[in-house]
Amino acid sequence: MELTKIETFAKVETADTSGADMMVARCLAAAADGDVNAYYDLGVAYSTGSHGVNCDLVEAHKWFNLAASTGHEAASWCRADVSDEMTAVEISEAQRRAREWLRAGISRAA
Repeated sequence: MELTKIETFAKVETADTSGADMMVARCLAAAADGDVNAYYDLGVAYSTGSHGVNCDLVEAHKWFNLAASTGHEAASWCRADVSDEMTAVEISEAQRRAREWLRAGISRAA
């Protein structure tokens, strides 16, 4: 198919780099620097399926767990709420991912 024909059928839009399209990317960058509020915001995004990510309770639990481990009170409550909807295997996987994130951060710092 010729490019002009493809362009006729494809709707191409540029990403909104100032808004929700970039929220998760900005939070991931901040989380890599240890920003506790970014951990919490990522947990909210994954638990609600907002800001361009699908709802993923394992990822949500991971981020809430990381935030809660630093004393973020709201994250503790959110982690408990998310846990109510997860299996023991899913919670275990979320905890494994959180430990992996922390280990990777120690490796980056070294």
